[in-house]
Amino acid sequence: QVQLVESGGGLVQAGGSLRLSCAASGAIFSAVTMGWFRQAPGKQRELVASITRGGNTNYAESVKGRFTISRDNVKKMVYLQMNSLKPEDTAVYFCNVHTLPFWDWGQGTQVTVSS
Repeated sequence: QVQLVESGGGLVQAGGSLRLSCAASGAIFSAVTMGWFRQAPGKQRELVASITRGGNTNYAESVKGRFTISRDNVKKMVYLQMNSLKPEDTAVYFCNVHTLPFWDWGQGTQVTVSS
């Protein structure tokens, strides 16, 4: 079973930065495309960034130019550097494989951006 543990969230003012981390257990981590998702209250979970095993990245339009996803296949870690944060970035952030079938979801990490 793969376990995902997200960390690094917090409360930040608009314009600030946070770096999220995701630790993944499981031998196949390095072979899969990973993603960062977020879910705001009353909204569906959405994919905001993904990274292939080779390091190619893709971003949702809403975060392009502000967020950077990266990974360390040796440490089995995925990171999300978030700059120029906006109040609309407030959500619980999760990591997982970028598409179905998903691994078991972790608890996520709360990001709150105040205006």
